[in-house]
Amino acid sequence: MEQVALVVGEALVDVVRGRDGSERDHAGGSSANAAVAMSRLGRAVWFASAWADDAHGSLLATHLADNDVRLAVDPVVLARTATAVATLAEDGSASYEFDIEWRVPPVALPEHVEPVVVVYGSIGAALSPGADEVAALVAAARGSALTVFDVNARPAITGTGEDVVARAEEMARLADVVKASDEDLEALWPGRTHREVADHLVGAGAGALVVTLGGAGVRWYGRDDDAEVAAPRVEVADTIGAGDTVTAAVVHALWDLGVVGPSARARLGALAADDWSAVLAFAARAAAVTVSRPGGDPPHRHELD
Repeated sequence: MEQVALVVGEALVDVVRGRDGSERDHAGGSSANAAVAMSRLGRAVWFASAWADDAHGSLLATHLADNDVRLAVDPVVLARTATAVATLAEDGSASYEFDIEWRVPPVALPEHVEPVVVVYGSIGAALSPGADEVAALVAAARGSALTVFDVNARPAITGTGEDVVARAEEMARLADVVKASDEDLEALWPGRTHREVADHLVGAGAGALVVTLGGAGVRWYGRDDDAEVAAPRVEVADTIGAGDTVTAAVVHALWDLGVVGPSARARLGALAADDWSAVLAFAARAAAVTVSRPGGDPPHRHELD
């Protein structure tokens, strides 16, 4: 059997408005970015998403194929491909305006393929009707694969009301690893410390919480322990795809430690703080490459050696 990662979630086209007034199209979407980043790190990746038979859909299909990401579905099921207009600020950060519809086409993997990791999150885990399909898929995979949930809250699309928080907590309960930014935590659980959110999510069923801290680094919270690494200092082009790169790099590093497949939850719980520090350091290095160049362009494995 070929051990692979299955990534489930949105693919869309980022229409990036530069600080100089220019516009350019990039294939993107949080889940698509994570799939590409994981493939560039050398993992076999299958992707379940949806788009339309239009120019933007062709851009997505070509981008994924060029990065050796294989399709677990027939994705052409939408009337128009989703877009996100990303406006860059002076510090390279991006704000987004979305035009998106989301659902999950039927997943059909070859018999020789065994998903030992399932990655999901962002809009794909928050926007109905597709979010319900994502939850069912992940619930079926739990126990046979490492499940990784990237919160990646998008208040502009979903808001931050009680139903949105409840949905995020439902998705987190299905996860061995929950990854979120400090901004995600403040949007969904305002006023709580990161430790308090970690205790809440882990107590409800999640295995661990990884929090990105922007230029300050990345932190992990387990049931009792935690660890933090600083971010390498680089000149930031923009931050598009940085969090998605962290998700992919954390998966890659955990895979190297054997934390995948049916025994993933037990092996995850056995990791020491030093193990997590190594995982986070790798993820921080990978994200530093992504932010150093424009348009969500994650590193290949050889760039990190």
